[in-house]
Amino acid sequence: MKDAVLILSGGMDSTTLLYDYIDRVALAVTFNYGSNHNAREIECARYHCERLGVEHLVIDLAFMGQYFHSSLLEGADAIPEGNYADDNMKSTVVPFRNGIMLSVAAGLAEDRGLKFVMMANHGGDHAVYPDCRPEFAKAMSAAIAAGTYDGVELFAPYTNLTKGEIACRGVKAGVDYSRTYSCYKGGAEPCGKCGTCRERAEALAFAGIKE
Repeated sequence: MKDAVLILSGGMDSTTLLYDYIDRVALAVTFNYGSNHNAREIECARYHCERLGVEHLVIDLAFMGQYFHSSLLEGADAIPEGNYADDNMKSTVVPFRNGIMLSVAAGLAEDRGLKFVMMANHGGDHAVYPDCRPEFAKAMSAAIAAGTYDGVELFAPYTNLTKGEIACRGVKAGVDYSRTYSCYKGGAEPCGKCGTCRERAEALAFAGIKE
């Protein structure tokens, strides 16, 4: 049953979620909030939606890039290199990004009579990103349900999975990871040095994939 709006960035995790739960995805929405890698991710998201025959919206959240501060919004040179850790990746936090996106997606779900909003947060995000943690997902699900007439719910099945475990699910679902993008610097070729590039490489290796 097609009962969900999926927040689809075009990166590994949300693209896996699209394939993993394709029977439930009525609409995929990608947000253009001005990050270094937004344009490349949007193209990937569009490709997979066209391939699977899923309606795809791109919604502009340019105010985030205008008023919020984050190295993710300030060009490639601002992105730290090295593995994910509080001390070097905190600068990439975009304030309350998932909360804002979930609010818009919940409105879309209610408007279209859909029951769920899907988000692909995962266990590897917990240390750095507050709006990816289990307590956030639980609180947002309650807020969305309370704030919609028909009780729209948040469905975040990867909350406690590792990125490697997600990649394994993607292999089974037939995801072509070469048509996803992850690098926070946003270049034509991934830098291979930033936290998300390193995490991606480790996850793909765990799933037996060589890029």
